[in-house]
Amino acid sequence: MSNDQTTPVPDSPFRPDPGARDEAPQFVLPLVVRIERAAPPARTDALETAARAVLVMLTDERSVGEGEWARAMRDWQDARIRKVVRRARGAEWRRAEALPGITVTGKSAEVRVFPPVPLDGWPKDLARLQVSGTDLDDPDPVPPADPATPVLWLNPDLGMSAGKAMAQAGHGAQLAWWGLPDEARAAWHAAGFPLAVRTAGPADWPGLVAGGLPTVRDAGYTEIAPGSCTVVADHPALR
Repeated sequence: MSNDQTTPVPDSPFRPDPGARDEAPQFVLPLVVRIERAAPPARTDALETAARAVLVMLTDERSVGEGEWARAMRDWQDARIRKVVRRARGAEWRRAEALPGITVTGKSAEVRVFPPVPLDGWPKDLARLQVSGTDLDDPDPVPPADPATPVLWLNPDLGMSAGKAMAQAGHGAQLAWWGLPDEARAAWHAAGFPLAVRTAGPADWPGLVAGGLPTVRDAGYTEIAPGSCTVVADHPALR
């Protein structure tokens, strides 16, 4: 697959238009966010942690070359790029942690990402987890993003659940990664994938969408209309 995904193309993995990707076997990248009743994570931290988890999975040695997850990663990226976020707590989380995957931690959030699975072939300990109801809040004001940090800008006109927004932030991070030159990729990787997720100001959003940066247009499987632009990925090296 081409790494140049900075402009929409007819057969983009994130667009609803039918194409060759729809004819390929469909896979999904599972992410599980830990939400304990007594100590749920902050929403923005959960979104940022999910986005970093996607980048960590893309670059893990098991995901590339002859790694044990590489075939699944290739099959997933040859079809629609689907991500599904489920929630777990207590024993559910411990069972999820026992499955092959990677746990990424933020300030308050823990997200475990797993190698892609067939759309109808989820491991039972993940399949039983809930998708709906992943609603989180930010207990404290979220500071402005550092201009030097990559920012995943969310559409201010779309009301998305935390789980949906986590998946969309992951899409944005993936498009940014694909669009970067090798030197910028290496630097971002070495720094541990610093990034911010913020909701764009209504007045700023049209300019972001028209600015030539990587944009996610959702396929419309859940919550929002097909073709909706959900995220613009603003990495300094892509400006």
